[in-house]
Amino acid sequence: MPESFSSAVHVPVLETERLRLRGHRLEDFVQCAAMWGDPQVTQFIGGKPLTEEESWTKFLRYVGHWSLLGFGYWVAEEKTSGMFVGEIGFAEYKRDIEPSLKGVPEIGWVLASAAHGRGFATEAVRAVVKWGDIRFDGARTACIIAPGNSASVRVAEKCGYSQFQVATYKSHPTIMFVRDPKASL
Repeated sequence: MPESFSSAVHVPVLETERLRLRGHRLEDFVQCAAMWGDPQVTQFIGGKPLTEEESWTKFLRYVGHWSLLGFGYWVAEEKTSGMFVGEIGFAEYKRDIEPSLKGVPEIGWVLASAAHGRGFATEAVRAVVKWGDIRFDGARTACIIAPGNSASVRVAEKCGYSQFQVATYKSHPTIMFVRDPKASL
């Protein structure tokens, strides 16, 4: 298998003051799998580290979103060092959750533990939300966050998301947040 593969799918590059958000490359998988295998990273996302196989499925799902839906997740890297920061983007997960999020772009973010506490999540999410406002023509977007994940709750609120409802997802409580850009006009 080639070290790097360029697909025909165009993933826009987003830049912030400190970050570059770009499409996934095959060589990113090692860092992605390491991040998803870190218990500190997954404590609020599924509650357990992912195996390499589970990480690979997630990795391919991110790339597939761009191919089939024209949106997906980006790899976030620090501009100055090239350090892998994490993954941020929109998805359509078709979750079995009430109220349903089907058809509502769902934003998510996950950062490598070395990038925690540096403001990268807020910086990246703001850039992705701005892109999403254009891509989704100002439509409502959503996210779900585990109740104990106060850091992600702060990021969501800083980026314009408001708590909508407490729900149950995979037998665990979760907080649904929504952002409606048209409501603030």
